[in-house]
Amino acid sequence: MSPLRWIYIGLAVWGAIHPMYYFMSYMAENGWSLGALIDAWYVNDSTTGLTWDLTIAAITLTIWIIAEVAVRRNWSALIAIPATYCIGVSCGLPLYLFLRSRPVA
Repeated sequence: MSPLRWIYIGLAVWGAIHPMYYFMSYMAENGWSLGALIDAWYVNDSTTGLTWDLTIAAITLTIWIIAEVAVRRNWSALIAIPATYCIGVSCGLPLYLFLRSRPVA
């Protein structure tokens, strides 16, 4: 595996673990309500802006993945879409780049 692919998979793992630590810490302190967590993303203009920034990035990444999968027929790369929405762009994007950069058979 190339060094670049190792970097991509490392970033995907980091992007899954690091943000999730903060989400779980918040939920442990404030109750295990997903609704309360989402409400916290809109407490001020700064967090609202960041939430919209990541939402737009996630939608853009999804469109890119679907467009490339339709051409390249790399169906396994579709796993990056649920990773993006269930974990975050910080996991979904490097995961997609990892899956996309594998040698074509």
